[in-house]
Amino acid sequence: MTRIAFIGAGSLTFARRLIADILSFPELRDTTFALMDIDAKRLDSTRRVGERIIREGGFPAQVEVTTDRREALRGAGYVITMFQVGALEVIRHDIEIPLKYGVDQCIGDTLGPGGVFRAQRTIPVMVDICRDMEEICPDAWLLNYTNPMAMNCWAVNSASTVRNVGLCHSVQGTAHWLSALAGVPEEHRQEVSYWVAGINHQSWFLEIRWKGQDLYPVLRSKIDEQAVYDLDTTRFEMLKHLGYFPTESSGHNSEYLPWFRKRPEILKKFTPGGGWNGGTAFILQLYGSDREEEEKEVERLASGEEPLNLDRSEEYGSYIIHSLETGVPYRINGNVRNTGLVTNLPEGCCVEVPCYVDKHGINPCFVGDLPPHLAAINRSNIAVQELAVRAALEADRDMVFHAVALDPLTAAVLSLEEIRQMVDEMFRVEAEWLPRFR
Repeated sequence: MTRIAFIGAGSLTFARRLIADILSFPELRDTTFALMDIDAKRLDSTRRVGERIIREGGFPAQVEVTTDRREALRGAGYVITMFQVGALEVIRHDIEIPLKYGVDQCIGDTLGPGGVFRAQRTIPVMVDICRDMEEICPDAWLLNYTNPMAMNCWAVNSASTVRNVGLCHSVQGTAHWLSALAGVPEEHRQEVSYWVAGINHQSWFLEIRWKGQDLYPVLRSKIDEQAVYDLDTTRFEMLKHLGYFPTESSGHNSEYLPWFRKRPEILKKFTPGGGWNGGTAFILQLYGSDREEEEKEVERLASGEEPLNLDRSEEYGSYIIHSLETGVPYRINGNVRNTGLVTNLPEGCCVEVPCYVDKHGINPCFVGDLPPHLAAINRSNIAVQELAVRAALEADRDMVFHAVALDPLTAAVLSLEEIRQMVDEMFRVEAEWLPRFR
């Protein structure tokens, strides 16, 4: 019987999706799910939905719930992290304080002022989880879904011996989107092959093919279709000028670069329609009204009012566990330590590369050099990540400032003195969630 600990199981939609995914494999149907969260109400909602999935599927699985992290980890073979430190209030500070200074973020969970401060809140907790794992379940695999992905994984690799991989859905999600754009019929999109590497939320589709045919010529032709271009503006603009399509949404990518959000007229041009296409403070909508609707939906599922959808999702987590348990090979794109895998990105940073999973573990693939301009763009983000990770591990306030000062968007908008004032204000307002910096 496999025991899987969910840390942050109050992440309602995501936790129940992973439960259903895992139980879709016959070999994993006797899993024990150890659900842990500090929010007892949301934790109970996940428990109820999980128990309904088990009951209606007739699975010999079990659900345990606890607010004690160490109890959840006891005996675990896998630990899945999906938590967030602080609620909407602190995320609002991540977004609204920089916006007051002119730094306009859409999501703010990966880079920029929002990403750097989220890392300061999250990395200490990630390290504490790893310390517990080293003591309680040292042979377990850590599968991390918590953002900022690259910073969290870099910190874990720097401070812990726990075996880990960072997981995101942006590669497979973008592959599906590009396949649709290229006209591949839906029933054949699993046949599309691709080779993707870089860093989380800014990996590059170095190749994408179907039946041996390069799909890039078709994708480049879409740049001239205004209605299509306006759906994913930043990424099409990057394809137009850089020659390659990046992972994650335009809303995310517009934040990691100095070109798309530094002046109101430019922002308006490159974010038509807003929302995931780059809308100002879009994350506050996701964590506000959408969160309320999520809770209502989960309650309907828990009560039996709404039918369950047990179709397997594209998330990698269940496939990884199945491959590690059975030896059936599977290929993912994982966030791992750069040990010469991408040769023109810094050694030791966190890269997102193809990995093969089987009984022997999670085995990253050698990529070699990225096209030099793509590596240069990645390195501009990696510089921020490195400083933010060191700042969190060492509780170094000045290094937080240096990380934000090197952020491409922030540097395109503000002077050093203005950045200093903004960072000081964020420290002051977010002090409750940053105890190591007091």
